[in-house]
Amino acid sequence: MDRQQLSAIAHLDHPIAAPVSPANLDRLLRRAALPEGARVLDLGCGEAEWSLRALELVPSATADGVDISPHALASAGRGAAARGLSGRLSLHLTPAGEFSAPEPYDLVLCLGATHAFGDLGDTLNAVAGFVRPGGLALVGEAFWERPPTPELTETIGDYSDLPGTVDTAESKGWLTVYAHTSTLPEWDDYEWSWTGTLNRWATDHPGPDGDQALALAREHRDLWLRGYRGVLGFVSLLLRRV
Repeated sequence: MDRQQLSAIAHLDHPIAAPVSPANLDRLLRRAALPEGARVLDLGCGEAEWSLRALELVPSATADGVDISPHALASAGRGAAARGLSGRLSLHLTPAGEFSAPEPYDLVLCLGATHAFGDLGDTLNAVAGFVRPGGLALVGEAFWERPPTPELTETIGDYSDLPGTVDTAESKGWLTVYAHTSTLPEWDDYEWSWTGTLNRWATDHPGPDGDQALALAREHRDLWLRGYRGVLGFVSLLLRRV
């Protein structure tokens, strides 16, 4: 099994592919105050839960979801069909950095997928090309709640602290109009779902695939519980182009 397929399995019980609760996802999208007929772009959409909820909140809106995982997009398609939203969600199997669109968007989403462009600054430069004048971006990025060990930085990445993350976003020509900093309970729910869903799937699928899923769940849980729990944060920034 490839990593994309394992990731799709891990997110089955938590399709919001970030440590954000459904209530806070709703709060962020409502703050965006999307107009009638809004166009939404979801870069690195995964299961497209953010886009699907935006379409439910604004019945005249349409959305494009972009991802490199066929497994995640298949899940997004099933979710759209189950919620009667298939006609308003277009899914694109392509790298986020290679996607192009003929018209700008009212809201561009990129939650936990800034690596697709390089880093947060690169992401915001790219997103600027998709947002209409006066439009918004909702970008989710990790940051260090407290100083990590050198080993953790080497394993996970070289992030900034929260003030530095906001400074980076605003240095690229954006203003923060709202934000949500994920809580420890949100992180725990996300991580227990991620690892637990893989474990349950593995017990239902004994054999090489199940063993691979178990190994990944154990590796991930160990890194979380013994490494970044309470150290790594996540912020969802609602940004407006200056």
